[in-house]
Amino acid sequence: MSDERTLDLLEAKIRELQELNKIDGMDLHAEITKLEAKLEDLRVALYADLSDWDRVKIARHAKRPYACDYFENVFTDFYELHGDRFAGDDRALVTGLARLDNKPVVVMGQQKGRSTEENKERFFGMPRPQGYRKAQRILRLAERFDLPVISLVDTAGAYPGLESESGNIGGAIAQNLALMSHLRVPIVVCVVGEGGSGGALAIGVGDRILMLENATFSVISPEGAAAILWKDKERIREAAEALQLTAGKLLELGLIDEVIPEPLGGAHKDWPSVFESVRTALIRHIDQMESIPRDQLVESRYLRYRGIGEFRTLAEA
Repeated sequence: MSDERTLDLLEAKIRELQELNKIDGMDLHAEITKLEAKLEDLRVALYADLSDWDRVKIARHAKRPYACDYFENVFTDFYELHGDRFAGDDRALVTGLARLDNKPVVVMGQQKGRSTEENKERFFGMPRPQGYRKAQRILRLAERFDLPVISLVDTAGAYPGLESESGNIGGAIAQNLALMSHLRVPIVVCVVGEGGSGGALAIGVGDRILMLENATFSVISPEGAAAILWKDKERIREAAEALQLTAGKLLELGLIDEVIPEPLGGAHKDWPSVFESVRTALIRHIDQMESIPRDQLVESRYLRYRGIGEFRTLAEA
């Protein structure tokens, strides 16, 4: 998507003319209108037919809203909770209490950094074992007080370092999967950026799975799949297509429940509209599940995941 640079330059030029237009004696309305029309035409042409790899790059865009941006703009009264009561806190996974449409909820989400320093602090949005154990603590708190859970997924995967392995990252993820599978409260998962591997699935088990239009959700990254399957990292476009990782394709497969539209160009182009779309969708799904008996809720969640995929027995084959 090299043409996006052209759009950025054109947007900068329009802003420059708008500033000049404020000067007395200058009337640049005609030029600004002409450039805005050209910008819209170019944007429509560029984003009319995105490939799966194009959507991967949009999902990773550094200017997309992150979890904490949603916590501050979609919810009210957000109050962060820290620590796993065992090894410490993990800044890559943020958890807390908040209100959605004035109703108390429990929220959690993976948080990337905006700068090199913040990325180091947050381990580039890749949680360690203490992050997932912190999630377990907040999930049990939600069940204790009968609060709906909202999980925002945006990670390349769990942190792969020696510290994670020695802290039993696989076990922490497995415990999350087990806990979320039988938690007796409504769970809505929304993939807002990258949904990478077990690191994403660890907070991705729910009664409703939503995805932003340009988000991705996959067992492995296109780069990893290309390297493993074809021993050629240059075949990432082919790998992205084969993984069926985009929101539209996952909706067709029945793995998610709703695709939340993004503004033309991606969520980073218009944060307020994305916040409103996500807020509306979350409220709708939480309201739908509010009156469902808890036993039925857990049973439906089990059947949902038990029914994923297709298979044939040897006799049928």
